[in-house]
Amino acid sequence: MAKSKEAMTLTRELVATTHREIEDVPVPGRVPMSDVDYDLAVSGFLSQAPRPIWVFAYGSLLWKPAWDAAKSYRAVVHGWHRTFCFRAPRFRGTVDRPGLMMALDRGGRCQGMVFKVDDPEEQNLGKLFRREMIAKPTVNLPRWLKAETSRGPVRAIAFVVNRKHDLYTGKLTLDEVADVLSKAAGHWGSCAEYLYETVTHLERLGIHDQYLWRVQQLVAERIVLSQTGRRDSNNGGAPA
Repeated sequence: MAKSKEAMTLTRELVATTHREIEDVPVPGRVPMSDVDYDLAVSGFLSQAPRPIWVFAYGSLLWKPAWDAAKSYRAVVHGWHRTFCFRAPRFRGTVDRPGLMMALDRGGRCQGMVFKVDDPEEQNLGKLFRREMIAKPTVNLPRWLKAETSRGPVRAIAFVVNRKHDLYTGKLTLDEVADVLSKAAGHWGSCAEYLYETVTHLERLGIHDQYLWRVQQLVAERIVLSQTGRRDSNNGGAPA
């Protein structure tokens, strides 16, 4: 899909206004993954992995990869779509004001990139799994998906949402998503920043995601409205 000729409504300047200094506080009741858990997960995937190993990237991996991949290609997976579908009470949200994060959920199709897992494979996969899988049970489930590329189909590792997890939201309306993304932030940054970086990098790749494009417009509108409200409040409600 071609890159949009329309400028993004959500700008870097608007995103900067959503930044807040927030202390990292672990979520009560969550059991973190251990080194043994990660080692078992990685070894399980390596034991059944075709060579070379590919990872399908559809969100933050596009702009913040877990390693410097020597090879990457545009790719499409069918039967899955990119969507904001699980709450984030940490990282880009807090327990009091959870954010929303993207994952692959069932249905549709998703355009992204596949990255080759270079040597040392175990170390690079370990970095990836430690980033995507934080606590037990994990909301991000690694699984093998078929990705279509210009070089032909490849079997790639992708992270899909665990629909049985208590953080899974199911399908949310655009307004529900925008309401959260315009306000939530954590010690990794704001949800608005996460959205901005993802859409920006997809557009640079020539991938125009209509869902994310509409979400960024709605988030920008809400940020502007919140700023206007604060200014009016500071002025005692008097017209500017």
